[in-house]
Amino acid sequence: MLESCILRGTLLAGAATSMSQRQLLASWEQEEERSHKPTSPDVLGPFFRKGAPNNGTLRIAGEPGFPLRVSGNVWNTKGQKVEGARLDIWQADHAGLYDLKGYRYRTRLEAGPASKYAVETILPGHYDDRPAQHIHYLISAPGHKTLITQAYFATDPFFEGDADKNFKKRGIVSNRELIRPVTLIEAPGQPRASIQFDICLETL
Repeated sequence: MLESCILRGTLLAGAATSMSQRQLLASWEQEEERSHKPTSPDVLGPFFRKGAPNNGTLRIAGEPGFPLRVSGNVWNTKGQKVEGARLDIWQADHAGLYDLKGYRYRTRLEAGPASKYAVETILPGHYDDRPAQHIHYLISAPGHKTLITQAYFATDPFFEGDADKNFKKRGIVSNRELIRPVTLIEAPGQPRASIQFDICLETL
């Protein structure tokens, strides 16, 4: 971000003779606003439940499902860290089923001092109504618009090996940016997958 500011400052310096200090500041702020695009929203879905516990480990040893680590940062459109952001995260189990009575594969986290979050879970299964694997998010923070969105997986067979070409398939995914690359981590004992899903909130 510092390099970006320096570069923009250099580019704007040549216009200083024809622009006032206030105009320069307004121009810089507009560029900064454009440089931090808010995360695209997506549908809430019918399976949200209030009251999920704060639990960073949803995966239970011995349960079926491929281990998955989901992590990211929470920023806003001004490029600021959003400390104290609350993230409701929920998903289906390996068979594509949601826990509608309890809180399996559901959590409500608070982003830490560095505005980071992480969850140890499994790759969600497919189900007929929404055949693309996905994880639901509801993020709220004081002074920011509440965001409802979803994370998808570029390795999902639903996208037929080409998420760029097939992300609009059946109207399931609202924006290509929500489909995240998947990294395979060959950890001792058992491999796991990993995605990074950063969140950018709009300010009020």
